[in-house]
Amino acid sequence: MPEKRSVLIVEDDNHIRWHFERSILQHENLSLHGSAATFEGALNQMHSFPDVLLVDLGLPDGNGADLIRLLKAQAPRSEAIVITVFSDEFRVIEAIRAGAVGYLLKDSMPEDIGKMTMEMLNGISPISPAVARYIINALRPGAETAQQPNSLLSIKEVSVLQLVARGYTRDEIAEMVGNSVHTVVAHIRNIYRKLEVHSRNEAVFEACQLGLIKLNDN
Repeated sequence: MPEKRSVLIVEDDNHIRWHFERSILQHENLSLHGSAATFEGALNQMHSFPDVLLVDLGLPDGNGADLIRLLKAQAPRSEAIVITVFSDEFRVIEAIRAGAVGYLLKDSMPEDIGKMTMEMLNGISPISPAVARYIINALRPGAETAQQPNSLLSIKEVSVLQLVARGYTRDEIAEMVGNSVHTVVAHIRNIYRKLEVHSRNEAVFEACQLGLIKLNDN
């Protein structure tokens, strides 16, 4: 009989976490490494590393993507799957760059999480259709520099400004978009120049007025 693969579940919704636990325990090739509702709780159970991390991103005391980074840094052969409500491009990019091999939205996740986990271990990356479409669009030739219709800003500049509007620091934005802080600063200067503004608040206000960004994006 093959050795069981261990799974650590990190999910702050009790009902969903218990559902994941039951699904993992019912699968003959999986074992429950641990289960936590918080970032700190997950850290306390990572003295040894699981084969698989099932993790939400929006934890009450931290970002699930940081758990993925920790896991991949210490146990590169372990895998991580995000199961979350967040479908915006910034969260997707952050999780995949952190090392996630799957990204599922809670409103489209499979009923049998154990089966999905085994499929991932056998080489199938679980990705919700909406997320897959975003990834495909992001990787199209010219996507990095293409201009949005009637837009003064490039797609990358819009992405940076959306993160600025959400209150992220320049260091955080650099990590999330995969650029250096120097490059992010250059993007922000270009944004100010193109929008003819002189401050963060003015840039956000003007971009909202032009319909380039939305403050209520998830």
